[in-house]
Amino acid sequence: MEAVDGAGGELLTIGAFARASRLSPKALRLYDELGLLTPVHVDPLSGYRHYAPAQLERARLVAWLRRLGMPLARIREVCELAPGAAAGAVAAYWAQVEADVAARRDLAAFLVDQLERKDTVMTEPTDPTAPLALRCAALTDQGLVRAVQQDAAYAGPRLLAVADGYGPGGAPAATAVIEALKALEDVDLTSADLLAVLEEAALHAHRAARSAGEETGSTLTALLRSGSRLGLLHIGDSRAYVLRDSGLFRITHDHSLVQSLIDEGRLTPEEAPSHPQRAQLLRSLGGGADFAPDLQLLEVRPGERYLLCTDGLAGVVPPEAIQEALAGAATPQQAVAELVRRTHEAGAPDNVGCVVADVVEGGRGGVAGAGVGRDAGYRPRPPLHRPYAVPTPVPAPAPTPVPSTSPGSRAAAGRSA
Repeated sequence: MEAVDGAGGELLTIGAFARASRLSPKALRLYDELGLLTPVHVDPLSGYRHYAPAQLERARLVAWLRRLGMPLARIREVCELAPGAAAGAVAAYWAQVEADVAARRDLAAFLVDQLERKDTVMTEPTDPTAPLALRCAALTDQGLVRAVQQDAAYAGPRLLAVADGYGPGGAPAATAVIEALKALEDVDLTSADLLAVLEEAALHAHRAARSAGEETGSTLTALLRSGSRLGLLHIGDSRAYVLRDSGLFRITHDHSLVQSLIDEGRLTPEEAPSHPQRAQLLRSLGGGADFAPDLQLLEVRPGERYLLCTDGLAGVVPPEAIQEALAGAATPQQAVAELVRRTHEAGAPDNVGCVVADVVEGGRGGVAGAGVGRDAGYRPRPPLHRPYAVPTPVPAPAPTPVPSTSPGSRAAAGRSA
């Protein structure tokens, strides 16, 4: 006996439907389980599935969307929309795909550049004491919402660092982390293992932060220079970028729950800023977490511009705006001021700490603080900007942030937004 639909038409077997829709029987069974493409009739004895010819249009749409690489959950949403809205959803998805491809293309370009540099170093060894220097500036800002400043930033002749404290003792924790690394300014790095030296200093900071309790800790992103090399240490969700002729490259990966969900394909980058656990860290200094920083050795060239920043900047200013600000500023001082100004334009919901450094030929380096007045769009308030260094050779110590009398903006390894 042949199965028929409610209108008396003959139904298609799963094999015939698979051939007509260009979907495999295995895929059809999966889509049935997911509620994406449910057969109109299932034989109660054999379990054999039958489909109506009218379902072919939806099945073909599913097949086309799968060829685009669209996730099944998103395909289900598109299939429930009216044609016009579905067209808009497909266009939006493809725009995101193109953006992701562009980001991967940029990353590939960065990796190619780095590998070519390594090859150049192997075939044409450079002097590790090559006369390169850093011209840099550091700036912190309390933002327009937070009641206490818990970010710290430092720019010195050889060391650049930002730290974002969290928990009841977040402000002192961030300051202590920076202070622990500042001793590296006086260490002879000529023949030292740059990454080992940087890691050891950060480990001391980690141990000190742990003594403050499991609810207090800090992120840390730092660069240490020796000749033409930069050692990068990163833990948490502050970030490091480098601006080169080919564009802006992000050279760190966030150690956060939201980033892990993005990596697993369970969350899109657009959804991340509004995720309820967007501030939860998977790694940090202190906070009851294990010490597990990312370490990387970079070969630098004159003309490069580096940015270190806390999530108060990266979380509200998009990458293209960061690139525009960095590329348009004549000096590091102007760059950090412009970046902070842009956080204010975006509402400045969090503290900000940022460092910008230019790689220059030796003898022309320098360290300077920076400040921004009450520009258009700024909310009248006491001075917001606190430089963390003065002209070389002696950088000023980072000022001690206002002590926190209540839980900080970010609670331990599961900090709150």
